[in-house]
Amino acid sequence: MSAQTLKVIVTRQLPEPVETRMKELFDVELNTSDTPMTRAEIADALQRADVLVPTLGDKIDQALLAQAGDQLRLIANYGAGFDHIDVQTALQRGIMVSNTPGVLTDDTADMTMTMILAVTRRLREGNLMMQKGEWQGWSPTALMGRRIGGKRLGILGMGRIGQAVARRARAFGLQVHYHNRRRLHADTESALEATYWESFDQMLARVDILSIHVPHTPSTFHLLNARRLKLMKPDAVIINTARGEVIDENALTRMLRGGEIAGAGLDVYENGNDINPRLRGLDNVLLLPHMGSATVEGRLDMGEKVIINIKTFADGHRPPDQVVPAML
Repeated sequence: MSAQTLKVIVTRQLPEPVETRMKELFDVELNTSDTPMTRAEIADALQRADVLVPTLGDKIDQALLAQAGDQLRLIANYGAGFDHIDVQTALQRGIMVSNTPGVLTDDTADMTMTMILAVTRRLREGNLMMQKGEWQGWSPTALMGRRIGGKRLGILGMGRIGQAVARRARAFGLQVHYHNRRRLHADTESALEATYWESFDQMLARVDILSIHVPHTPSTFHLLNARRLKLMKPDAVIINTARGEVIDENALTRMLRGGEIAGAGLDVYENGNDINPRLRGLDNVLLLPHMGSATVEGRLDMGEKVIINIKTFADGHRPPDQVVPAML
């Protein structure tokens, strides 16, 4: 099948240069309103498309895939994470799945460091004070945060993003500790000046800041549960720019409200945009609307990856970023 005759349906509005390029290459159906598709609309798209381009808000499960037309052969996800897609069922139905890894590493690592600084230095509280006109002038004891130099940063998940955070953290004088499914090569570990902990529990009890960089899988769901949260020091903070399901959000909220954890910076949430209302309004919590990849450059790079995956598929080859069973 030639690229020009390939029916591509995109579920959300993408950056204008990406959409323009898609219109040049494919028979593309765009979502110009940028309103999230309903389940029925996604089912209709699956029945008509050769290629579907979803985003992380589109849950494509077994029941939806059962309604897919025989012509659907590729789900080219606009994003690195793919836990919203039932990849196993897709593969069983002969549908390939691709994603956009690698292009968001630096953006997410930058956001992580921003959140570490914002939470430890209480920037949210200072900004709110200024916005409300409540500042009465400088005070020796007002809004005292914590110095991060010399503190222990624990990184859960030492993949591309975890390592990028480690490099930045060293520049700020943080001591880097990490837990990962597999220990890094000695040369990489030495270059990052990182200390490996085989036991996640033991690392948790000793770090001042925990930064999460693991995907959402059955094995990572609530990996940071109530028992593990209680292992952390009461003056520790948690940063999550990965997946909300990794943390038991209710347990975290209770401990933040009770002063058992000093603070948190969250860019992702256990139930998507349905955020625990008890998290809102807490002075010690920075809540962001999934902004980790929100740079012009990053979103354009994501679109370029999607286009390359589709074009390669149209040329009769496997997409370079195909999701394979070993990644699940």
